Amino acid sequence: MLQVLNQEINLSILTDKQISLFIKREDQIHPFISGNKYRKLKYNILEAQHRGETTLLTFGGAYSNHIAATAYAGKIAGLKTIGVIRGEELVDQWRQNPTLRMASEQGMEFQFITRNQYRDKTDDAFLEKLKEAVGPCYIIPEGGTNALAVKGCAEILTSSDMDFDVVCSSAGTGGTLAGIIEASDPSQKILGFPALKGDFLKKDICKFVTKENWELITDYHFGGYAKVTESLVNFINNFKDKTGVPLDPVYTGKLLYGIIDLVQRDYFSPGTKILAIHSGGLQGIEGMNLVLKKKNLPLLKV
Repeated sequence: MLQVLNQEINLSILTDKQISLFIKREDQIHPFISGNKYRKLKYNILEAQHRGETTLLTFGGAYSNHIAATAYAGKIAGLKTIGVIRGEELVDQWRQNPTLRMASEQGMEFQFITRNQYRDKTDDAFLEKLKEAVGPCYIIPEGGTNALAVKGCAEILTSSDMDFDVVCSSAGTGGTLAGIIEASDPSQKILGFPALKGDFLKKDICKFVTKENWELITDYHFGGYAKVTESLVNFINNFKDKTGVPLDPVYTGKLLYGIIDLVQRDYFSPGTKILAIHSGGLQGIEGMNLVLKKKNLPLLKV
C-alpha cells in the first residue's frame, strides 16, 4: 500500500508566527517498510532482481530501521536477507532486541562483527571477504544510501509539493535529503537536520546533488546518533498528544523539535509555508523505550 498524505499541523506558536506547517506522512506507506526506507530499497531491489541475485546483504546497528525494512522488503520480494550487525556482544542477546527479533522473524540471518570490523564496511577487501563467507549477494550500504536510493527518494516530492517555500527532512546518511534536493524546485529552500554529530554529511550529500538550494541545520542532534534527552522525549509525547502524529526519537522527533524551535527564534519569515517529511522509523520506539527505562527517563508513547 502506498499512501502519502500532507497533514497540516496547528500549534499555537505557528499561528502566532504566521507559519504554515504541513507533514508529509511517508511513515504511512507501509507498517514496516515505511518512509525513506521504502524509497531507498525500491530501486535497489529491482536492480538485485535484474542481476539475478537471490540474496540481499546490508549493514546496521542494533535498532536499525534499515535492517528491519530490508528484512521485510526482502521477504516480500522473495529474496534472502543477511544483516551485518555492529556489536559482537549481541550474538547471545539479539532475541531480547525488538528490531533484530522482528527482522529474524522475516527470515533475515545475522553476521555479528566488532565495532572495529564495522568501520571497514565500505572497504572493498572486507566486502569481498563477506561475499566469500556468505556467497553471492547484492550489497546495500548502511542506511541504504547509494545512487539508486537517491533516485527513489527523489520520488518523495511530487508536483503538488512545489508550492511549499521550505522543505525539511531529517538526515542520517544523506540519501533521503539528496533525493529531495534533486526533486525540489530551485525556488524552494531545502533544510536538512542531521541526526549525527560532525560535518562529514555535506560532503556525502554533494556526491549526489547538482542543486545548491539547501543547507544543513546542525544544532538538533541532541548529542549524536540515537542520543535522546528527557526534553526530546517530552516534546515527542506532547507533539503526539496535540497533533496525533507519532514521531521517532532518532530522526523525526529531532526534526520537528528543530523546526518548532526555529519558528520560535523567528528563523522563518511570516507567511512561510513549510513541508516536513515524516520519514518513518517508528519501529525503533520499542527498542528506545528499553534504553530509556534503564536510564530512568520518561518513556515514549506508543
